[in-house]
Amino acid sequence: MSLESATEAIRSKASMSPALGYRAKFDFGAEGLIFWDGTKTPPEIGNSAGDADTTLSLSLEDMEKMIAGDLSPTTAYMMGKLRIEGSMGVALKIGELLGE
Repeated sequence: MSLESATEAIRSKASMSPALGYRAKFDFGAEGLIFWDGTKTPPEIGNSAGDADTTLSLSLEDMEKMIAGDLSPTTAYMMGKLRIEGSMGVALKIGELLGE
């Protein structure tokens, strides 16, 4: 999965879900990032950095697995494949959105 396709997948899931109400960043290291401004309607999702309430750090490969439903965010966190900085509540909301 490319950064562009991951961004589109998040954009699609966000558009079909209730407003997040927070800013979140998916950090893929050298592969880039996805910034989700859920404080706006419709949410703004792109690849430029911004101040986030929560940052989720993981590999693009693991993100692909989560989007496909092959890896739950909780399992990824417990296995150390997903690191969370900031609000755990926001991370749980994002996990629910990805798990749909």
